[in-house]
Amino acid sequence: MEFSITGGLIVALGGIFPAIAIGLIGSRAMEAIGRNPEAAGRILPAMLLGMAFAEAIAIYSLILAFTG
Repeated sequence: MEFSITGGLIVALGGIFPAIAIGLIGSRAMEAIGRNPEAAGRILPAMLLGMAFAEAIAIYSLILAFTG
């Protein structure tokens, strides 16, 4: 019983914070592109890289929940 509660908490906390981070990254990137459309070529790769790193944290927590 303890393992399922612990795994659930790991997935919940490991998923909510990366989700918030991805939302903030996307929001700020779209705001920056809206202010300066010419910079979209430089903003989008950085945005995607930041989102990928944030998503990796969620994936690590999912793996930890399964193995723990």
